[in-house]
Amino acid sequence: MFSQKTPKDLARDSKGRYFLDRDGFLFRYILDYLRDLNLVLPDYFPEKCRLQREAEFFQLHDLSKHLSPKVCKEDSIGEDISQGDPEEAAFLSSAGGSITSMETLRLVPSVRSAHLRSPSLESRRSGYITIGYRGSYTIGRDIQTDAKFRRVARITVCGKTSLAKEVFGDTLNESRDPDRPPERYTSRYYLKFNFLEQAFDKLTDVGFHMVACSSTGTCAYASNDPSEDKVWTSYTEYVFCRE
Repeated sequence: MFSQKTPKDLARDSKGRYFLDRDGFLFRYILDYLRDLNLVLPDYFPEKCRLQREAEFFQLHDLSKHLSPKVCKEDSIGEDISQGDPEEAAFLSSAGGSITSMETLRLVPSVRSAHLRSPSLESRRSGYITIGYRGSYTIGRDIQTDAKFRRVARITVCGKTSLAKEVFGDTLNESRDPDRPPERYTSRYYLKFNFLEQAFDKLTDVGFHMVACSSTGTCAYASNDPSEDKVWTSYTEYVFCRE
C-alpha cells in the first residue's frame, strides 16, 4: 500500500506520523483479520458493505472478495458458518494486543486467503426500537385556526445498536455514542432528518410495526395577556417491534 504511493500522497500529522482518515469502528475488524487471517463478525452484522470498502482501501483483496454480497450468500448456504460471541468480540477489539496501526499496515502485503465466517443475511433478529422527539406547538385565541403543531428539533433512536444501524443506515447519527458494540443498547443516537413519517417508512420497510406510543405536554410559556399565544412543549415516543 505504501510502496504504490509517493510520500507527498500520504497525509501526515504535526509529528510526521502517517494519518489515515478511515472508520475507527470498522478498523477493529481489520485488525482482528490481520492477527490470525480469520474474521468472526457479530450476529446480524449490518455493515458488511462498509467493511468491504475498508478492506479495499487497505488492499485486503481476499477479505473484500469474501465480504461481497454474492460470496456471503453462497457461504451462508453451502459452508459451515459460526456466529461470533458479541462479548468476546468486544473484548478482543478493546484489548488491542501488541499490534499498532503502523505495524498492521506492514502486514498487508503478506495477507493470504482465509476462511471467513459470518451469519446468514437472510435471517432477521426480533427486537424493539423506540423513536422519540421533543416538539412544540402554539395555541392562540382561536384554537381551531391558530394552532401551530409539531416543530421537531431532533428525532432520537433507542434500542440495540445493530438493529438501529440495520434500519436507518447512513441516516443514523452516531456522534453522541461512537464505537458502541453492535450487541449493546443505546439511547443516544438520533436521525439526520426531521420527518417522523420518513422514520416510520424505514421501520416498516424492514418488518417493524408500531405497538405503543405516549406523549406528554407542558405549557412552557403563558402570558397574562390573553391576546398572546401559549407555547407548549411536548415529548412523544413511538415503540416499534419486529417479531
